[in-house]
Amino acid sequence: MADNASVARPYAKAVFELARDAKAFDAWSAVLETLASVAKDSQFQTLIGDPGVSEQQLVDLLLDLAGKKTPEGVENFIRLLAKNNRIEALEEVGSQFEIMVAKANELVNAQVITAKALSAEQKKSLATALEKKLGLKVTIEETVDTELLGGAIIKAGDLVIDGSAKGRIEKLTTALMR
Repeated sequence: MADNASVARPYAKAVFELARDAKAFDAWSAVLETLASVAKDSQFQTLIGDPGVSEQQLVDLLLDLAGKKTPEGVENFIRLLAKNNRIEALEEVGSQFEIMVAKANELVNAQVITAKALSAEQKKSLATALEKKLGLKVTIEETVDTELLGGAIIKAGDLVIDGSAKGRIEKLTTALMR
């Protein structure tokens, strides 16, 4: 959600700085993943909107579900989100945090959607080309979608390359309709 993206940004940045200073990226990633999965649960979302459930009850529930071994600052983070009615933004906070961690580690996860599976050699070649273009270490996450007909769609950070046959046909159709 674009709305949650702008709301989540300052929280993600604050968590990133806490995690960086404490050298606890992995611990924060795990906690944020757990909290995000709880926050998107339909039963939990019902609790958020229930006037009979206090802010403190929500905080206590999230802390219980986060587990005993959480990094320093988690309790204050959850309290702040609850106080500002931002618990529904937890999933986006987690997503933005992961992007910040990847940038700090000079790593980007490239999502590659292809019409048919890539060979190991093709993946390596694609990763090398993306690393050269982006100046970051690239990991490839591949998905096969036969509806593309041919080619691939590559999403790496802010970069999106649609080299699929389906995308080219759609562009051609649009151009001819003008």
